[in-house]
Amino acid sequence: MNQTEIISIITKKTLGLTFVLSAAAFAFGQEKVGVSGTIVDKSNQPVPYASVTFSHKENKLYSDATLTDDKGQYQLELTPGNYNISIEAIDFKKSVINKQIAAAGNIGALSIEAETSPTNLKTQDIQGVTITVATKPYKVELDKRTYDPSQDIVSKGGNLQDVLSNVPSVSVDTDGTVSMRGSSNVRFLINGKPSALLGIDDGANALQSIPADQIERIEVITNPSSKFEASGTAGILNIILKKSKKTGFNGSVIGTLGYLPQTNLNTNLSWRKGNLTWFLNGGGGYRESKNTNRNNATFFNAALDSDRTFTDQESITDSKNNNYNASSGIVYDISDKTSINASATVRTFDSENLGTITYDYRFLNDPRSFATRTNTGSNNNLAFQGDFGIDHKFDDKGQNLSLSASLQSNRSYNITDVDQTENGLFELQNSINQNTKNKTLVGKADYELPIGENSRFEAGYRLDINQNTYDNDVLERYNITSPFNFLPVYTYNAYYREIFNAGYVQFKSKIGNLGYQLGLRNEHSQIDIKYSNLDFNTDNINNKKTYNNLFPSVFLSYEIAKDNQFLVNYSRRIDRPRSFFLIPNPSYTDNQNIFDGNIDLNPSYVDSYEFGYSISKGKFTINPTLYYRHTNDDVKMLVFPDDIGAFHTRPINLGTDDRFGLDLNFNWDATKWLKFLGNVDVFGYKTTGVFDDLSIVPEAMSFEGNGFSTRARLTSTFKIDKTFSFQLQGFYRGAQKTNSVDRKDMYALNFGASKTIWDGNGTLSFNIQDIFNTRAMQSTAYGVNYVRDSYMQWQPRQFAVSLTYRFKQGEKIEQPKRKKDVNSNATGDEQQGPM
Repeated sequence: MNQTEIISIITKKTLGLTFVLSAAAFAFGQEKVGVSGTIVDKSNQPVPYASVTFSHKENKLYSDATLTDDKGQYQLELTPGNYNISIEAIDFKKSVINKQIAAAGNIGALSIEAETSPTNLKTQDIQGVTITVATKPYKVELDKRTYDPSQDIVSKGGNLQDVLSNVPSVSVDTDGTVSMRGSSNVRFLINGKPSALLGIDDGANALQSIPADQIERIEVITNPSSKFEASGTAGILNIILKKSKKTGFNGSVIGTLGYLPQTNLNTNLSWRKGNLTWFLNGGGGYRESKNTNRNNATFFNAALDSDRTFTDQESITDSKNNNYNASSGIVYDISDKTSINASATVRTFDSENLGTITYDYRFLNDPRSFATRTNTGSNNNLAFQGDFGIDHKFDDKGQNLSLSASLQSNRSYNITDVDQTENGLFELQNSINQNTKNKTLVGKADYELPIGENSRFEAGYRLDINQNTYDNDVLERYNITSPFNFLPVYTYNAYYREIFNAGYVQFKSKIGNLGYQLGLRNEHSQIDIKYSNLDFNTDNINNKKTYNNLFPSVFLSYEIAKDNQFLVNYSRRIDRPRSFFLIPNPSYTDNQNIFDGNIDLNPSYVDSYEFGYSISKGKFTINPTLYYRHTNDDVKMLVFPDDIGAFHTRPINLGTDDRFGLDLNFNWDATKWLKFLGNVDVFGYKTTGVFDDLSIVPEAMSFEGNGFSTRARLTSTFKIDKTFSFQLQGFYRGAQKTNSVDRKDMYALNFGASKTIWDGNGTLSFNIQDIFNTRAMQSTAYGVNYVRDSYMQWQPRQFAVSLTYRFKQGEKIEQPKRKKDVNSNATGDEQQGPM
């Protein structure tokens, strides 16, 4: 792509963002001076515990507030300038005084006047003083860990995938696969429930279509309780989207420019008045990506070891992606005890892909052969989701009932044209049309009943109906058969439907410093799979599967002191195969690397144990957790060559998998200008299983393996002044080895900088992802008669600049707080009501 094309794309896609960026300017802070004084009444008597607010008349970033002590005295540090000083105290009239602060010193006594009647009747007229305090980016709770991405400079202007790359205990591979503690079987939720926003099978494209600016927090639930659905053996990632809690009209706009070429423009708007809250989030963007794969294989002849064949392959895919999203909804309080909420979300994702694959075949007794394969494709994805909910409080003691329903749909159209030449001669031309549709209905009912001061009973029911249809049409236009261009023609229809009913009961209480929570969940699943191959009628399949399982959970906590406790928990989980894994669905983009579904694939089950400790002392928080997971019928990826040298990948149930380790998270505000957020996971693994189906592989393949590995991430935030900060983030993943696969280690370094401008209403950010271009996955696979080296890089080095503007910041309304329950396991969206 030349420079003119890049400029044209940026101009077309940013919707005027360039004009906004040109208005950005830096405004660095000034040195502060110490200021002190006294608040007195008309009798010159000190007024204790009065609030004193210094509002800078030109730049609100320099404003600050404090309280007087029991002698009516106060002190704080301010930037020199002109201030309006607001003084408020119970039984006193509000007073506003203007003063010029030029140098350090005591500004003397400031007087306020008492109310006519010394009662508290007028105290409701006092406007609350808001003091902004930086929140910790990482918080530990009984059954989850909460990550706040607002302080993550590295992912500013990015998307959900960028944010997940920075979340403790979570890692994102170079192909976009998300894993927790080494397992990729992660269950994604949006605001506490599955969402059409993530499409079918939670693909990387879906993660890239959710802007980082719309994410309020991410809940990392490594060992979910019985209240949550049992899917996801690695745990649950609950993405909580933003919802304003301020009165009046509020909003923000963020725009991003970057390279590889990317542009984004997103907005978050809300309006709150009386009993009604309305919100609108939306935007769109353009992004280019480059995916590189290399596979070099050496084949050994069983009869003569010196007789070998080499295959070198390189695949480069360039993609151009457009995505647009919009969500709108209302929350209406019918009464103090009952509220309803309704929302709708629509998301579109379009891409154009150009993939080039080059093959180099070398034979011992034959001439060298070269082939080039070009895949030109397009994808159009449209997702819709509608939600409705009712929340009712029976009393003020915490007896609540919540009802919700969600209707979701997602459809994807894929068209790929395949052209291949061998030794310069045209030999193959195909067109593949793949249409996939998904419809999901989720209904939930949750009930909570407090018992006494420290106990709570919970119960609920959930219905999920999930239906996928696959239509695959291959149009063969030209094909010359040769040993290395074998491409079976599959035109098929597939149907997948899963219905599961789930119910749970849960009881939690506290005896002294010991808190406990016991839960039991039952899930009944019924799966129907139909597969019709329209080219080979013998391959028609109609398969039904039924599972019924109990999933217990136990959570214990012992509080040594405030913010100092031990945590022990156990839960049983299930890994249901993705529908795509069950459908015989060969890959047509590369006829030498084919993914085969396995309709006989069954669920895996895991028993998960954790023992953790959490302590927070001032500016330091540390949370080490020992964990152990045992998986039965573990799903492994069987990689094997067929009789003409093409590699197939097939998911299979085989043996067991044990994971044990220490997951250490910490947050340390070392100084006023330096903060650290870190995660270190040192773990061991032991895998068992031998695949001995000789109709597929010539000799038995062993998946046995054990050893230790590590994952580590460290984010350092440097605060230059009140308006300017930058971050360095390092990531490392250690090597892992089994008898069949040797995976190399990997590391990366990211950089981000952020500057607050326009009196606090704007933020200008810049970041570089993968500074040294080292984030690539490398591995070596060993088979009975081959050795294969693989290299994969999902995205090369990137950089981006983003600008955020916030407007009409209204008064924040504090939400009514429930009575504190030390054993509560409600997710954030459940605590505040569904979005």
